[in-house]
Amino acid sequence: MSFKIQPLSLSDIAGGDTDFFPLMSGPEDYKYDSELVPKSLPVLPLRNTVLFPGVLIPITVGRAKSLKLITDANEENKLIAVVAQKDAAIEDPDFDGLFKIGVMAQILKVLKMPDDTTTVIIQGQNRIELKKELQKEPYFVAEVEPLLTDGVFENTDTFTALMDSIKDLALKIIHLNPNIPNEAGFAIKNIENAPFLVNFVSSNLNTSHLDKQNLLEITDLSQRAEKLLELLSREVKMLELKNQIQDKVKTDLDKQQRDYLLSQQLKTIQDELGGGPHDQDIKELKEKALLKKWPVNVKNQFEKELDKLGRMHPQAAEYSVQHNYLETLVDLPWNEFSNDKFDLKKAQRILDEDHYGLEKIKERIIEYLAVLKLKGDMKSPILCLVGPPGVGKTSLGKSIARALGREYIRMALGGLRDEAEIRGHRKTYIGAMPGRIIQSLKKAKKSNPVFVLDEIDKVAGNSFNGDPSSALLEVLDPEQNMAFYDNYLELEYDLSRVLFIATANSLTPIQPALRDRMEIIDISGYLPEEKVQIAKRHLVKKQFNEHGLKKEQLVLSNKVIEHLIDNYTLESGVRGLEKNIAKIIRNRAKYIVLEEEYNPMIQVEDLQTILGPPRFLRDNIVNHTVPGIVTGLAWTQVGGKILPVEASLSRGKGNYTMTGSLGDVMKESFTLAHKLLKSKADLLNIPIEAFEKWDAHVHVPDGSTPKDGPSAGITIFTALASLFTGRKVKSKLAMTGEITLSGRVTAVGGIKEKILAAQRAKIKDIILSKENEKDIADINQKYLKGIVFHYVTDAMEVIDIALLKSISPEAVRF
Repeated sequence: MSFKIQPLSLSDIAGGDTDFFPLMSGPEDYKYDSELVPKSLPVLPLRNTVLFPGVLIPITVGRAKSLKLITDANEENKLIAVVAQKDAAIEDPDFDGLFKIGVMAQILKVLKMPDDTTTVIIQGQNRIELKKELQKEPYFVAEVEPLLTDGVFENTDTFTALMDSIKDLALKIIHLNPNIPNEAGFAIKNIENAPFLVNFVSSNLNTSHLDKQNLLEITDLSQRAEKLLELLSREVKMLELKNQIQDKVKTDLDKQQRDYLLSQQLKTIQDELGGGPHDQDIKELKEKALLKKWPVNVKNQFEKELDKLGRMHPQAAEYSVQHNYLETLVDLPWNEFSNDKFDLKKAQRILDEDHYGLEKIKERIIEYLAVLKLKGDMKSPILCLVGPPGVGKTSLGKSIARALGREYIRMALGGLRDEAEIRGHRKTYIGAMPGRIIQSLKKAKKSNPVFVLDEIDKVAGNSFNGDPSSALLEVLDPEQNMAFYDNYLELEYDLSRVLFIATANSLTPIQPALRDRMEIIDISGYLPEEKVQIAKRHLVKKQFNEHGLKKEQLVLSNKVIEHLIDNYTLESGVRGLEKNIAKIIRNRAKYIVLEEEYNPMIQVEDLQTILGPPRFLRDNIVNHTVPGIVTGLAWTQVGGKILPVEASLSRGKGNYTMTGSLGDVMKESFTLAHKLLKSKADLLNIPIEAFEKWDAHVHVPDGSTPKDGPSAGITIFTALASLFTGRKVKSKLAMTGEITLSGRVTAVGGIKEKILAAQRAKIKDIILSKENEKDIADINQKYLKGIVFHYVTDAMEVIDIALLKSISPEAVRF
């Protein structure tokens, strides 16, 4: 079955001089019409060949009668009757020696070949039957009757399935038989006409001409297709059996002998060419090793493993494992370091350019540089920057690397749950590789980069894959990391010159042993004034560059930025502020591209059009309009937060309820506050009946957010005292502190973050425990500007400071 498809019509072939012919055709090239078939036709006998309707074949004409017939017919209407002779051995058969069922064919081309033979290209059209012999010499002429049943069939589901089966088996034969070109499969797939599909596959079927003649003589197309499917199935089985026999013969050759012969031949060829890839690999590794400054033990290990590689067969499975290991050894920057920049003033300038504020961390880096310059060599500190999102912890690492003149590496630890990510896999495992620490150093090509371990508080705990946080203990211990052991290397690597900077939102999830190894530096949020400066110096410029705007195309005044901060953000960092600035710039970019008029100077009034209505109304948070409403201060992983507490009374039996998705510790604070208030009822002029006949309900808004901790103790106590006394809490006042059953107010944490939250909410007075006064002393005075601090030791002092003297008209009358 071979096919050669060209996009030529029959008219082009018959009338032109082209030498290309389509060896397959479609129904458009012949019609099922009896009027197209003449009453008589010259008869061309074929030996060992059966022509089917629609199929185009070349035949070589050798008999004198046939040559005469072709010559005469080609000069007239080019139509002939083509039938197979019953016995192919007979040179000159008589009329009875011919099959009576054949095909009317058209002569497309007559070709004179170089060996003086004549080749004729003919194409079958309609099935015909020879009825009577009309002429014997010089060639047969017979009366013919058309058989036009090919075009008559019912296109049922069964018939469609039959056609699909024929296609599938034909394609399978093409796949199994290596002598059939792949183009044949393309031809089969593109035949849509059912009669032609049957005729085309029948014509090219590898079977006897008698089987093909039997197919041609079957009148019903469905029956002919079923017979064809039977022959195709037989052919598939024969091909499969033949291929199985050939495969078995091939595998009889001993594999080891075959491999040996091939390897010897390959070695001989490589020797002739001056060495093979195996030798080239070893040569390259040796050349790289000459440039390394590695320790003696590493050098000895490398040479030992290289000798082992030289003894391995390149086709062995272990060869690639060994080669990858040696490549890792030579690619690591053993004792290769960046030259630190000891210009402290320039380093300070770089840090100031990249980040506004953050004085504590900048001071620590300058101190490190100063000592490094004096001593010449020292272990790098292990720093941990702790603070809410968006304050610049991660980007600070890149800035530090630029200031020191070192390479920068960032490794995200969020969700890390496999110890092998840190220590690597043992190289005996398939797909083994070094840990990410060693991989990063290999990429950096220096052994003293600035290495940021981002989100160290998000590392997963102990699991069946090991405990990655415990694996970090060796990495982040200055006394141990000079001999860090990676399971893949099976060697110690010195990490003492690497400046590790870890970042975290909270210290709580970090295991104590790991926390103890790091130098903790708190990075709190920014004041509104600082955010304005950060926006002017960094955020606006960055967004201008990212959006392709020029400075004169958009102007953001300090007033607009302040309005953005106050009304559209409620965060410790500046990430939300940056997103809002980007949205404003995109809004103006639209006008620029559309060439519409706009005002480059953004006004405060424009913000509502661009960003929508303000999202945060701080005055409503801190205004205490009725008794029982108090503003507390809370610490969260994203910074400080205002925590309003509301209390109400209803007639009942002295029960109390607390809602707002609260934890156990906070509920205990409510119980303490309620008991303490009952014990102080006489001092506050609260009748005891109030606790027996009225139910108290305390609610902390934002009920979907879980809340816990003891720092809301005095806030809850004040809310209950305000409610039962009928005295409102002063406006612009907030508080935080834990209470005991005796009424003592104790210290709480997160003071700086809470003060920043108070600054954002325009709080004027803050009540704290006397024990927290030392924490205020450590805070920069600019964070304290505009706030009056009241330090207390007893809960009754809180009542004297927080509650107004007069009773509110909204007070409950007992």
